Amino acid sequence: MISPSCVLLFLTHPCPFMPPSLVYHMVLVRQKCSNYAAAARISPTCSAAAVRLCGENKRRTPTAAVGFASDLRVRRAAAACFSRTAAPLRWGRRDMVKSVGPTLLTLLWLVRECDGMPDPARRDLLMRQEVSRQTGGLLTLTAAERKLDAHLHGLKEREMAAARFPPAVHFFKAKPLIEKSSIYKLLQKMPKGAALHIHSSSLVSAEWLVKNVTYRPHCYICFTWDNSVRFLFSNRQPFPRWDCFYWQLLQSLRARIEDNVGFDNSLMQHLTLFTEDPDGEYPNQDVVWEKFEKAFIAAAGLVTHAPVLRDYIYQGLEELHKDNIMYLELRSGLSRTYELDGAIHDKTWTLKMFKEVTSKFKETHPEFFGARIIISVHRALSVSEVRAAVTEAIQLRKDFPDVVAGFDMVGRENSGGTLWYFREALSLPAELGASLPYFFHAGETDDEGTDVDQNILDALLFNTTRIGHGYALAHHPLAKELSRKRNVAVELCPISNQVLKLVSDLRNHPAATLMSEGHPLVISSDDPSLFGTSGLSYDFYEAFVGIGGLKANLGTLKELAVNSIRFSSLPAHLKDSAVAMWQNKWDAFVGDNS
Repeated sequence: MISPSCVLLFLTHPCPFMPPSLVYHMVLVRQKCSNYAAAARISPTCSAAAVRLCGENKRRTPTAAVGFASDLRVRRAAAACFSRTAAPLRWGRRDMVKSVGPTLLTLLWLVRECDGMPDPARRDLLMRQEVSRQTGGLLTLTAAERKLDAHLHGLKEREMAAARFPPAVHFFKAKPLIEKSSIYKLLQKMPKGAALHIHSSSLVSAEWLVKNVTYRPHCYICFTWDNSVRFLFSNRQPFPRWDCFYWQLLQSLRARIEDNVGFDNSLMQHLTLFTEDPDGEYPNQDVVWEKFEKAFIAAAGLVTHAPVLRDYIYQGLEELHKDNIMYLELRSGLSRTYELDGAIHDKTWTLKMFKEVTSKFKETHPEFFGARIIISVHRALSVSEVRAAVTEAIQLRKDFPDVVAGFDMVGRENSGGTLWYFREALSLPAELGASLPYFFHAGETDDEGTDVDQNILDALLFNTTRIGHGYALAHHPLAKELSRKRNVAVELCPISNQVLKLVSDLRNHPAATLMSEGHPLVISSDDPSLFGTSGLSYDFYEAFVGIGGLKANLGTLKELAVNSIRFSSLPAHLKDSAVAMWQNKWDAFVGDNS
């Protein structure tokens, strides 16, 4: 057997063990491995038959081998190897050449021997090629855009050099830092296109809900046993129920409270996740998700009251428009809405109302392009319930083709059913030959290798139109390749991923890889009111400054904005109109800020 020392010598200096023909091959390859001239410099330890190639008339000897080894470890290996008989050495050489093969030997030789100063021109070319692959890397900027890009780059360099870098800090602590940022202020002015991933229960700020809705007549409140709240509008005191034993009229309660400002702030805390100590209050994903679900339930009694819902949708569109967003695709379960007397409206009524409110908003805001709904159901439902929901969604899309965009499943992936679990229900549209585009949440997890982790691939198998979050996509090379080939965009919600404890420092977000590769991406905010945000500017900041880093430029922002329209559910002719409208706003933005 050949000794481990010989193996070490072989891996670092293979020439003594290789036949002359292979050595000659390596000389030729080495001469082609760079743009500068490379001498045919092998080692002084070649066999006699290779003396002509090596340039030195030295036979293979222990002394020559040790002289060729440049470090102590290899010298010791060489001495140990050549202290043995020639027969084991010859056996080792033949066996190793046969088993390892010329290809690997060549690679080892190139790694060891292609030294010297790299060609600067080739380095610059590779750098440019890498930048061209990133999001927006192939866009050609105008002179005005290049001027604004240079300004942005300077601002970003200063922010990245600051003592506290906002994307590396929890958003609840970073928010005041972001609001002082010159980049953030520019992003607020920037036309951002569409918001494609927002949930209906968190569309409008918690401040508006508390200071507007809870001050309306007939609004009751109940404090639950698990330290949460419930709201209900009623023309009489509501009956007790399992989670609420005593309902109080808010108007009467406020009359008895001296500090109404403090009381209102406490109500807002029930409707958001915001806290000054996020790491202490939310030590893990389970805790933060529990509060997350409670906040949704708390807001439900307010936003499902029919008169409130009308105003709520209009206010939501107003907040988006204020942040220079021109189109919305809203995930909604179309929960039953109720009147003051307890009358219940069905989903058809809600869709009609949504269409009316959107049309009314467009009349007074002609630069707003519109809004659609992605019908969503919770993962906690049974297969039969999801099947019924899919059947209903198919019909609703037929009845409201310009309002219903498609279907999704929401809720925490780690605790709900997987997409594969619901495969019989989700296969129904294909079986019926019906059209129901899917916009699945998938990969909002860091549990790699679990059944939940497979949602990312199953979403693609069910032909999802977009992938919600897609946090795990970078860990699935096949799914990543499929989504790119099919042009399936990832709905990136950076603040949501951080607050829900998938990532702490956004510079480490897996989307950094996707962005560097130019993978289809759009930016959205998921649940803005729960995180204390509004619109998309905060998430654009985190994506542009934190995830994109210094390489992300104005071209990145431009492509992300255009992507939001390009990957929307709008028909092709409406996408063209929307892009044209956006382009006019973009040109004005660049002109005003360059």
